[in-house]
Amino acid sequence: MIEFLLDPWELPFMQRAFAVAAVVGLVCGVVGVYVVLRGMAFIGDAVAHSAFPGVALAYTFEGNLLIGGAAAGITTAVLIAFVSQNRRLKEDTVIGVFFAFAFGLGIVLVSTRDSWTTDLSSFLFGQVLAVSASDVWTVAGIGAVLVAVVLALRKELVAVSLDRETARAAGLPVFRLDLTLYVVVTATIVMSLEAVGNVLVLALLITPAATARMLTDRLWVMTMLASGIGCAGSVAGLYVSYAYDLAAGGSVVVVLTGVFIVTWCLAPRHGLLTRALRQRVTPAASAPAATAGTS
Repeated sequence: MIEFLLDPWELPFMQRAFAVAAVVGLVCGVVGVYVVLRGMAFIGDAVAHSAFPGVALAYTFEGNLLIGGAAAGITTAVLIAFVSQNRRLKEDTVIGVFFAFAFGLGIVLVSTRDSWTTDLSSFLFGQVLAVSASDVWTVAGIGAVLVAVVLALRKELVAVSLDRETARAAGLPVFRLDLTLYVVVTATIVMSLEAVGNVLVLALLITPAATARMLTDRLWVMTMLASGIGCAGSVAGLYVSYAYDLAAGGSVVVVLTGVFIVTWCLAPRHGLLTRALRQRVTPAASAPAATAGTS
């Protein structure tokens, strides 16, 4: 067992992969709490896919894929935040419009090329085992800034997440808070692309926070649990990938989803087993009372 835990750390590329996975899991856990509370899972998926045209454009002109993806993702997020201020259209409708447009544009751009390269496929499916030392420091720096922004605005973000109209009536700058959260989500997704890729990045953002939501109703506890689950699950996924020679990004997602399923079944207050036991106890407890009332 000790060899299983220590062997991967003897390899420099695994050390860098563990570092990036741990940081990405932690940051996604913190940001994901507000995405889950706000019910923004769809925008996470939309932003992840809206980065695609930027990557395709950078690929076509031999530019930096991550910078291209970040530019396209942030542009789409800003457009969604701006257009959704018109309450005639619901937020998910606006997201759906831009999400489909961005992904379609990416497909059109890719179709102009005769072949794909390893760089583009690594963006789509992740390549955490190939990150460099500078990538590790870049991810750590960006992650620290994102966590600081979210924690500094946590009260305002929660207020807007729970009731936008009440928050607006209270004088909170709803549009600017929306914009900030969208940009933070976009930056988190782009930062995580090297770990699991464009296709699976939503799992890192949503699954740890959803798991923590099953365990507590307190924001701080939920934030700590989500970041811990994201960090530990990402590292555990890399262990599984190393031990069984599996795809790293997919292994991380499978481990995180496994933790969510176990929690969904066994959570102390909101789990499937607890609710089933509660339903069995409630009729049994009410039966004597009903009998006494009729006698």
